[in-house]
Amino acid sequence: MNKIPPKGNSGGKSPVQRFKPGTIKRLFSYMAAYKIQLIFVVICILISAAANAASALFLQTLIDKYIIPLLGQVHPVFIGLFKAILLMGLIYIIGVLATLFYNRVMVVIEQGTLKKVRDEMFTHMQTLPIRYFDTHTHGDVMSRYTNDTDTLRQAISQSLPQMFSSLVTVMASFFAMLYLSVSLTVFVALFAFVLLKVIKALVGRSGIFFMKQQQSLGGVDGYIEEMINGQKVIKVFCHEEKVEEEFDKKNDDLCFSSTEANKYGNITMPVVGNMGYLLYVLLAIIGGAAGIAGIPNLSFTGVHALTIGTIVSFLTLSRSFINPIGQISMQFNMVVMALAGASRIFDLMDEESEQDSGYVMLVNTKMENGEIRECKERTDTWAWKHPHSNGTVTYTPLQGEIRFFDVDFGYVENKNVLHNITLYAEPGQKVALVGATGAGKTTITNLINRFYDIADGKIRYDGININKIKKADLRRSLGVVLQDVNLFTGTVMDNIRYGKLDATDEECTMAAKLANADGFIRMLPQGYDTLLEGDGSGLSQGQRQLISIARAAVADPPVMILDEATSSIDTRTEAIVQKGMDALMKGRTVFVIAHRLSTVQNADVIMVLEHGRIIERGSHGQLIEQKGKYYQLYTGAFELE
Repeated sequence: MNKIPPKGNSGGKSPVQRFKPGTIKRLFSYMAAYKIQLIFVVICILISAAANAASALFLQTLIDKYIIPLLGQVHPVFIGLFKAILLMGLIYIIGVLATLFYNRVMVVIEQGTLKKVRDEMFTHMQTLPIRYFDTHTHGDVMSRYTNDTDTLRQAISQSLPQMFSSLVTVMASFFAMLYLSVSLTVFVALFAFVLLKVIKALVGRSGIFFMKQQQSLGGVDGYIEEMINGQKVIKVFCHEEKVEEEFDKKNDDLCFSSTEANKYGNITMPVVGNMGYLLYVLLAIIGGAAGIAGIPNLSFTGVHALTIGTIVSFLTLSRSFINPIGQISMQFNMVVMALAGASRIFDLMDEESEQDSGYVMLVNTKMENGEIRECKERTDTWAWKHPHSNGTVTYTPLQGEIRFFDVDFGYVENKNVLHNITLYAEPGQKVALVGATGAGKTTITNLINRFYDIADGKIRYDGININKIKKADLRRSLGVVLQDVNLFTGTVMDNIRYGKLDATDEECTMAAKLANADGFIRMLPQGYDTLLEGDGSGLSQGQRQLISIARAAVADPPVMILDEATSSIDTRTEAIVQKGMDALMKGRTVFVIAHRLSTVQNADVIMVLEHGRIIERGSHGQLIEQKGKYYQLYTGAFELE
């Protein structure tokens, strides 16, 4: 098999990029379905902020009108004070309930939005070409579903509403302070200007590293996933130390990014808090001095004396003004990180889907009065349906004839791995491809499946240019048994039925018998109902391969591609399986890739590949007579390395 392009490095050394313009707008478009809930949230936030400002303003009335007049009275009457306190408590309760309601509603919005994002991301991922997965580590792709969506969850449910709430609170507190004292509010505004400069420096620094952190996290996840899959190889070659060394490098990048991000992020709130205390002290001194000196106080209601109630209320409002600024700066870091994650999610969604300009479809047919008729039920007779521009439709019987005409192909541009490949497989023929690793055998089968499109030449399937056939219909006509077996979580029966979702239990059992898998399956704890987990890790490699062969058998396709299908089976079992395989291949066009030359002797045509070129072709007997490369391989060794 030829090498695929190297997978992209998404680790810590990749350049940091800010989130794409329009990411916020695009994110809000996913929340558009919750307009009513969002309006309710906004109303609750406004009520909460208004209650917070009102309670602070009410302190002035409470102190100046209800507490101070009671001082020095011999028989004070507390009824008015109790009523005022009850009113103040009611205001607080309204604010608390509003906060509770909008937080509960935001959870619904958050989970609904994330579900929609994950659904679209997974759906789009299914449309991506094989090339995408060849060039991106699986762990990095997984990180978009886990780490990136988790940061998005925190942003939607916590950071964004808290930022909006804090912003409203700041504005409400500012106007409330103006209502109490214009001069003190000007002093607070000047102080806030200095504070914002400090926050900008801290947040700007941490924002860069929060985005770097998300990229590094994807790189670490990708590396871990790769190493988990390769644990046996790591241990066989005693590469534990080398693997740890490489992981330490990636983990160091993540640690550095996270440390820098959180170092600046975590000191933001303490800085804001301490500067808030400083402002509190300065206001107390200035306000107290102004009150004692009797300096007139300008407010929205006119010029009055600066009372104790006014000073206390203003001090409370100053805390409500400064603290939310710190909250905004803290949540801003989380929003930046979430937007970096959202950018990575949208990057996956923006990846170009696998292009398919085909229009020829594969349909079930039956013969009526000597003519081909399309039908819905499966008849095991197929035809290619050609819709024409004039509205007519023609049918070409599926025979399984595949021809390559001067095909060139390269995984990377200007670096071909196949050169001038011309081959043909007649209906019902067994075509074997042999050659050393990297000769181009698997690449040829990838082109038949249209996992990749050719650079030059033509491939025709029953005389039809393969580019004109819809990819889904093309692949439905092919049964593929790969060297690397993928079994899915589910029963053995479910895994066999994967080849044909509407197959009955009897059909699955017959397919297993054909592949000689029925014997060992019935010996499993629950037979066909045995649950497989972890890619069938409880089975031997040979047993997993037999289930894979049974899966292809139940599909009953007209064309079979066997890519080292028996490489994981011992030679004794292979001889038994080969009989089943021969029965499976009977009447079908079959492409066989094999290292063991003994498995391809009965092929109708054997093609020997070397460096992406067909150097010999013919039957086993003909190639032996030629005494060329095949003869040397056959007489020298029965297996290619």
